[in-house]
Amino acid sequence: MASNEGFLTNEQREKLKIATQNAETLSSSPKSPTSLLSEHLIKVPASSKAPTAGIAVRHVRRTHSGKLVRVKKDGAGGKGTWGKLLDTDGDSHIDRNDPNYDSGEEPYQLVGSRISDPLDEYKKAVVSIIEEYFSNDDVELAASDLRELGSNEYHPYFIKRLVSMAMDRHDKEKEMASVLLSALYADVISSTQISQGFFILLESADDLAVDILDAVDVLALFIARAVVDDILPPAFLTSAKKSLPESSKGHQVIQTAEKSYLSAPHHAELVERRWGGSTHITVEEVKKKIADLLREYVESGDTFEACRCIRELGVSFFHHEVVKRAIILAMEIRTSEPLILKLLKEAAEEGLISSSQMLKGFARLAEGLDDLALDIPSAKTLFESLVPKAISQGWLDASILKPVAGEDGEVHNEDDEKVKRFKEEAVTIIHEYFLSDDIPELIRSLEDLGMPEFNPIFLKKLITLAMDRKNREKEMASVLLSSLHIEIFSTEDIVNGFVMLLESAEDTALDILDASNELALFLARAVIDDVLAPLNLEEIGSKLAPNCSGSETVHVARSLIAARHAGERILRCWGGGTGWAVEDAKDKIMKLLEEYESGGVVSEACQCIRDLGMPFFNHEVVKKALVMAMEKKNDRMLDLLHECFCEGLITINQMTKGFGRIKDGLDDLALDIPNAHQKFTFYADYALNKGWLLPSFDSFSSAATVQTVD
Repeated sequence: MASNEGFLTNEQREKLKIATQNAETLSSSPKSPTSLLSEHLIKVPASSKAPTAGIAVRHVRRTHSGKLVRVKKDGAGGKGTWGKLLDTDGDSHIDRNDPNYDSGEEPYQLVGSRISDPLDEYKKAVVSIIEEYFSNDDVELAASDLRELGSNEYHPYFIKRLVSMAMDRHDKEKEMASVLLSALYADVISSTQISQGFFILLESADDLAVDILDAVDVLALFIARAVVDDILPPAFLTSAKKSLPESSKGHQVIQTAEKSYLSAPHHAELVERRWGGSTHITVEEVKKKIADLLREYVESGDTFEACRCIRELGVSFFHHEVVKRAIILAMEIRTSEPLILKLLKEAAEEGLISSSQMLKGFARLAEGLDDLALDIPSAKTLFESLVPKAISQGWLDASILKPVAGEDGEVHNEDDEKVKRFKEEAVTIIHEYFLSDDIPELIRSLEDLGMPEFNPIFLKKLITLAMDRKNREKEMASVLLSSLHIEIFSTEDIVNGFVMLLESAEDTALDILDASNELALFLARAVIDDVLAPLNLEEIGSKLAPNCSGSETVHVARSLIAARHAGERILRCWGGGTGWAVEDAKDKIMKLLEEYESGGVVSEACQCIRDLGMPFFNHEVVKKALVMAMEKKNDRMLDLLHECFCEGLITINQMTKGFGRIKDGLDDLALDIPNAHQKFTFYADYALNKGWLLPSFDSFSSAATVQTVD
């Protein structure tokens, strides 16, 4: 051919051949660069045809303009294609609905979280351990769980949590808590941690007292129990007292533990059994067991077996009850007297029943001979014949004769028959009242007896009988005491009655283990009900020996009254009261005052106040009545207060407290009532002239006057 159009020169052909060979060799490797081929592409004239021979045409593209374009797909296809097999360029999308979805392919994201406090985690864990222990009573399991929990440095908080949870529960849980602490001592919790835990409890005593009415006494008993169980050194009390403020509840706890529990005679036995002992049996159950074993002994005559049963009771501090019941049984079944004397002699010689318990049993029976004579007419004669026999056999101390003779002589000096008859009648009247709940009938019966000089004895009988019964009878006794104070009992009668009760508190505690706490509640309730004034507690305390159990009971009563919201809590300590919340009571007071102010009758308003059933809250009636009188500029409210005072519906203490509340808030009240100071001065002077207020309130009135002048 003559024309070279469309043909390559030999040199060009040689280069094209080499390039084609290289392209075929490298195309088999995924890592081969595709640009090698393009480097050898030959430019041809526009009029010439593109070379085709031996060239992979699919790698060459031309635009419509005729330009040669380098291929970009690199084996990944172009627009609208799937791309390379391992192509990860560009944004990827994960479909959670894809059957092959793998959560591990999700992008990681750091999320901020609060770091937990190890102490908080520990506190939460020990609550469940304690709750489980209270449910199953398994000491070993609780100890094992506490070991597995670790965090030994936080064990003082376990002690705080255990005791505080037990304080708000029954005696069974309190006893279980003490047993668990003794089991954990040294083995799981060190002595230092025990001391630290109890000190934390003392520091938080003020907070505990808000929720637990008798927190001071209960915590004092826990500390005394720890000392008796040898898990807390006595020196702890001294060091803790120095570290606590004198005004704190923790300081009161230490004082109560020292004076009421650790200083009393035979305190170890009393403290150990205060919550029923390790056997968790109540006093009533112990008494029943004693009665059963004595009757079984009378039938069998087996002294050895009877002594074994007494020993198994494990209540050596309560053996005086065995003595007392044994002698009573000998009086009831005359043929059993030789057996009973034999048993008591054997028990004394073995050391099973101590001489002090033997003496106490006879002394207690001597004190109750008058009541026993109602069932066994010859009780006094039989007792007087048994005492010499016991002394002659050597198992009863001859000192029993002196107190017996002294008591007889004292009673005879006060007219034995008259006192005896009054006691019998009083017991009958009180039993009938507990059945009927008829206060007017009881008052008529007392008036018919015509022995007002024995009113303190009646009060003592009433509360002693109530303490040995359920909360219903305790509440009835407190309600009755309020009515008797209004009708026939003087304040002096009530003071003397409580003095008699507190003087015999230690003897009462032999039968009623919680006697001290309950007497304190009766005292506090009498103050809340305005039967006694707070100053009367000081009068009662001054008539008692300084370090006796009764003095400490008065101290506990003062602590109860000083607590926050004491009125409401003490009023309902035995389930009594109206059950209203404070806000509900305030609302009712406001409504009855508004009704009276709008034209109501005085007698109806007084009845509404009486129906509230909250005498401890009558100071709120006084306060709201005075505020309403200032706001309405209507002195009609003074007529209502005068009538309430004359009827004894609002006492002088509640009246003074109500005026005191107004005086404390005068500055705030003046923002709404500009002449509040002048009005209050007028009302205070009027009340003082009428005798509504205590004389000490005169200083408040003077202060208000000075403030008004300024």
